[in-house]
Amino acid sequence: MLDAKTIEIIKSTVPVLEEYGQTITKRFYEMMFENHPELLNIFNHANQKQGRQQQALANAVYAAAANIDNLGNILPVVKQIGEKHRSLGIKPEHYPIVGENLLAAMKDVLGDAATDDIMEAWKKAYGVIADAFITVEKEMYEAAENQPGGWKDFRNFIVVKKVKESDVITSFYLQPEDKQAIASYLPGQYISVKLSIPGETYTHIRQYSLSDAPGKDYYRISVKKETGMNGKPDGKVSTYLHDVVKEGDILPLSAPAGDFTLDESHGLPIVLISGGVGLTPLMSMLNTLVEKGSRREVTFIHAAINGNYHAMKKHVDTVADNNENVRAFFCYEKPTDDDRKNGCFAKEGYVDLDWLKKILPSNEAHFYFCGPVPFMRTVKHALEDWGVPEDRIHFEFFGPAMALEKEPEAIAN
Repeated sequence: MLDAKTIEIIKSTVPVLEEYGQTITKRFYEMMFENHPELLNIFNHANQKQGRQQQALANAVYAAAANIDNLGNILPVVKQIGEKHRSLGIKPEHYPIVGENLLAAMKDVLGDAATDDIMEAWKKAYGVIADAFITVEKEMYEAAENQPGGWKDFRNFIVVKKVKESDVITSFYLQPEDKQAIASYLPGQYISVKLSIPGETYTHIRQYSLSDAPGKDYYRISVKKETGMNGKPDGKVSTYLHDVVKEGDILPLSAPAGDFTLDESHGLPIVLISGGVGLTPLMSMLNTLVEKGSRREVTFIHAAINGNYHAMKKHVDTVADNNENVRAFFCYEKPTDDDRKNGCFAKEGYVDLDWLKKILPSNEAHFYFCGPVPFMRTVKHALEDWGVPEDRIHFEFFGPAMALEKEPEAIAN
């Protein structure tokens, strides 16, 4: 427990963190990786370069400071981050390293404004916050290892099948090398893949949504090959998976994790909205509902650049044709001549609220969506403008969580 004086000091730093939070976390990562380069085996280098990891940490530190007198308020965030930490292999021994470098970064950025009293208060506060994460993650590690088919850390899986789903997305079917049972999962969850790429100093870990229903003797991930755009480099891991990894190769995986999962406890209709490779967790949800014989109304909406980029369309069409409670609608930003000829999409351009209102009978549903950040930002605010309650809006980020503040952006793919 923190004393009243410490809480008061931490609260007083909230405005400073709001202004300088991202500068502090940028400096923190610089210092930590300089002092402990071995941690580059865990952290996503691309997210570092794009600033997403720094922003996510700044948001978390700000939230912790603002709620330091009642950390229970941020327990959902702690659990969400804990899921990712468990999947990556973050351990209790990493927390003192993070704390030491975070405090050093605060002092480095804030200078004389970071008085001895402030630094001592943050040292105490960080200890309490770290203990909360360690406690939550300990339970997650134990649950992952002790569940039927579960395991600790990473386990080798064989690529038993590799299927090209579109011009940019390929599916990998994975079975355990030891031929033992594998853990089940909730539709929407992900696994981490650890790769040692020839010529790379550090290992790379990436998280990929499981794109099929649970209960199989394999895991399936469907990976988009990230090509350099807008000054960004090609995705090292996705390129390696697409171009180098072949059937018969071994991939180390962590047990399934994640809190973006299908709620099967109610009977309301389900609306699944995806953009690009964001369809992967929603495919797991769709397949689960169908395979369980759910009679709930399900609407699957997918946005793609055009038919060449559209993965798993044939499967979704078949599901919709064979199940009267399932409907599917596709929106193409730049349809090809063949797309127009075949009439394989319902809307040209972007998903928007007017179109959602035309194809959905009402907003009385649970909405799940995933895709690029601009896509999710627009979908979220469209649903809010339509009056969908917050507890019926569910979404997943590929990468560190971000704020979906309102901006006048079109939905992108």
